[in-house]
Amino acid sequence: MKTTLNIPKDLIDEAMRASKKKTKTETIVVALKEYIRQRRLEEIIEEAGMLEFSDDWEKLRHER
Repeated sequence: MKTTLNIPKDLIDEAMRASKKKTKTETIVVALKEYIRQRRLEEIIEEAGMLEFSDDWEKLRHER
């Protein structure tokens, strides 16, 4: 999909150097994927204290 964006040149240049990608498109795709990955990790970390684990897994394993 073609999209027109106004992104500061210095920001794109820095992102291209950091990602070692040769095109702006590759750089933006990598940056978006990394952003999504980071957000998902943050969500998992936020929910870490809310998860409950059952300690009867050994019993359940043998019931199959």
